[in-house]
Amino acid sequence: MKVKRFFAQSMAEALKQVSHEMGPDAVILSNRRVDGGVEIVTALDYDENMARQRLGESAAEATNGSRLAEMQADQHRRLEDELNRSRSRIQEVREKRAASGARYSQMGLQDLSQDELEFPEQSAAAQSVASGQQQGGYGSELATMRAEISSLRELISGQAAGANSAATVTAATATNANSAVQQRLAERLQEFGLGAELATSLSRQHRNGRLEEGWKKSLKMLATGLRTARENWLESGGVYALVGPTGSGKTTTIGKLAARYVLEHGPDSLALVTTDRYRVAAHEQLFVFGRILNVPVRVVDESHSLDDILDELSDRHLVLIDTAGLTSADRGYQEQLAELVRSDHNIHTHLVVSATSQPRIMKSVWHCYKMANLAGCIVTKIDEALTLGESLGFVMETGLPVAWFTDGQKIPEDLHRAEAVPLVRMGVERLRGMHHAQVVAEGA
Repeated sequence: MKVKRFFAQSMAEALKQVSHEMGPDAVILSNRRVDGGVEIVTALDYDENMARQRLGESAAEATNGSRLAEMQADQHRRLEDELNRSRSRIQEVREKRAASGARYSQMGLQDLSQDELEFPEQSAAAQSVASGQQQGGYGSELATMRAEISSLRELISGQAAGANSAATVTAATATNANSAVQQRLAERLQEFGLGAELATSLSRQHRNGRLEEGWKKSLKMLATGLRTARENWLESGGVYALVGPTGSGKTTTIGKLAARYVLEHGPDSLALVTTDRYRVAAHEQLFVFGRILNVPVRVVDESHSLDDILDELSDRHLVLIDTAGLTSADRGYQEQLAELVRSDHNIHTHLVVSATSQPRIMKSVWHCYKMANLAGCIVTKIDEALTLGESLGFVMETGLPVAWFTDGQKIPEDLHRAEAVPLVRMGVERLRGMHHAQVVAEGA
């Protein structure tokens, strides 16, 4: 792993230097403002597992990849500054020797090449003892300088013992390295948005190999674990009810489904139903959709039961049922769910969850509505979510097939059938976008 520090008057100029000298594969470990401009620390062939090993016990403070990169950059700054100080001291010794006209046969300063200053190959202890025995004065001071540089070189290369560990690694060392990879993988999966338990479970499936290999493997496992609906409602038809908390997007989603159906099949074989008679004017939005699409809208109330209305609409190819966003503490909660469960008609009840909700809230909502014999779910407001791992993890843990997802307010353009691989890929892109935004914000 090659680490280098760049200085420039502006961020754009610094990035240009990085691109010119390090190439497109360079990883930015840190960036900050300094006197006269900005400083960027970059790395080639950056390996997070190797970085943790180099940092030693202090790496435990790095709870995520960003913090680890910052610590790696700080270590590089300290080592580079110390190396520069040692070079300056050696230069002083060289100038003193030149001024005094002294000649050294065994250990001339002219033999210290630039490569030797950066990566001396001899043992620091051996050099110090030999120099001390053969010379006094400047020779002794020079031996001390070389010992310091050798020590720095060992730190930069990850300690002398760690540098040769690849050839002499033991089973215990391999286990520790693998554990570090699993820990970092779990952290990255949590950055993706997955819960700690699911992230840890997926990371433990990666028993050996590099971090990137484990990351790809975990994403594949996540995509495999996501169930999606096989049938297209608009083609297969039937009776579908959407349940979920207030504000999750049930009514808007029904409007999108209805508009899509009308565009493809016309309004004659579609009907809308609402069971929300608990709130004043709760069904007005659904009536607006009905008027625009020229589709009948029926309301379940004391005079018209759900089954009576569905009997009247038995000739319709598709019936979409909107429900009240009630919780277990609300009046009518049990009554509404009981209507769906006890119905003589085959109602496919789907839970509507917002991608912006916290995982605990999603699970709480699921527990509230699972008594309605949920057949699947719909994920809404994906465009508003910072990461998608929360909703994808919820779907994987509950086993609910995802039928649709929405990513905007446009009707019906922002309604999409759910597919596992594209959803996971979208989650990865969202994570990259978040990291990019963080880098831009830090640079600003």
